[in-house]
Amino acid sequence: MRQAPGENSTPSPQPPPRPPGPDPLGQTGHDFARAAAEARLMARPNALKAYRRLHRTGESPGLDLHLAPIAAVLREDGPEGEVIKFTQRVPATRAVTAAGDALPQDLRTESVLIPMLGRKGQRNYTLCVSSQVGCAMGCTFCETAQMGLIRSLTPAEIVGQWFAAAHIIGIAPRNIVFMGMGEPLDNFDNVTAAIAVLKDHDGPAVAISRITVSTVGRLDGLARLRQLIARPGWHRMGLAISVNAPTDAVRSAIMPINRAMPMDQLQKMLVEWPIYGGGKVCLEYVLIPGVNDAPEHARQLAEWVRPINERYREQTGGNSDRAIVNLIPYNPRRASPWPAPAEDDVDRFLGWLLDLGLYAKRRRTKGRDLMGACGQLGSEAIRKRRAVEVGVSLGTSGPAAP
Repeated sequence: MRQAPGENSTPSPQPPPRPPGPDPLGQTGHDFARAAAEARLMARPNALKAYRRLHRTGESPGLDLHLAPIAAVLREDGPEGEVIKFTQRVPATRAVTAAGDALPQDLRTESVLIPMLGRKGQRNYTLCVSSQVGCAMGCTFCETAQMGLIRSLTPAEIVGQWFAAAHIIGIAPRNIVFMGMGEPLDNFDNVTAAIAVLKDHDGPAVAISRITVSTVGRLDGLARLRQLIARPGWHRMGLAISVNAPTDAVRSAIMPINRAMPMDQLQKMLVEWPIYGGGKVCLEYVLIPGVNDAPEHARQLAEWVRPINERYREQTGGNSDRAIVNLIPYNPRRASPWPAPAEDDVDRFLGWLLDLGLYAKRRRTKGRDLMGACGQLGSEAIRKRRAVEVGVSLGTSGPAAP
């Protein structure tokens, strides 16, 4: 009797599942094309073409795109436009709390799209990206610091924040600032690898002059960053330093990093910072009532900044300042011991700085109601837990190829 098709027949062997291909969010175009060719997924020219199409249109046919899904989008109207805060789910990996309790399986990155009106009234957006979930720096005024460090983000997870803004929310940012959760120089290799992707002409093509790294002043990380910006294609990257105090006594009280890396060492680093394409340095100063807002604080800050500006004028032969003091009214974190400063007090302190000859300006508060303003990013569910897995990356390996 003839056997019916499929009856008692041996099933045909199935081909093994194809291994995941290289992630185009975590590599520059040339690195991705080489990896795709080596994995025999597609020829280099086709891979580079697909890479360009992905970053320019958001379409990814034939590519394995591992984009962290958006978990929530919050919006707040402001005088310059809508502030948009969005979170993305990333895996918790091996992180556990000090008490031994497992963290949620999905952690959240936090990113903020900040509207900016130019001189001609044209609106552009700055994207504030996170480099870590949580932070190990322990600054007392910062919501993120209350979480502790949970884990560092990968290059793909960092670039994925730009991709989500540009191709899911639909706003391609003009500027990118590493001022979200985390200390970027504690995740040096991944952050610089992400910047290599962000500035890649085959990828997001964000001008390096429109990318700024903000740090609490990690001297070891700044030393590596100084070597990096000496390379072609990196000269004009922006630098911002969270100073927030004029003396070691005040700064150590609110920023533990200062106890190991005091202000005289930070000042020396900035005095010797190389000059490329103008070489301005932003000094962020969070104004906290009763902590750093007195007239003597303004005078002490001016004295600390003076050698930085003097050295810059010697090198350039000009009269302009190198340091731009960015005055930031304190945005209260959850359970904050301090209130936000009164508007008159902010204006008064700014006036003192200007009278002392500093180049200073005030940062407008945006996103405070949705916990999206400076110093307010962080998970309320995790903030009381202290992670023991530290993802600090300050080894010898460099960033991805520019």
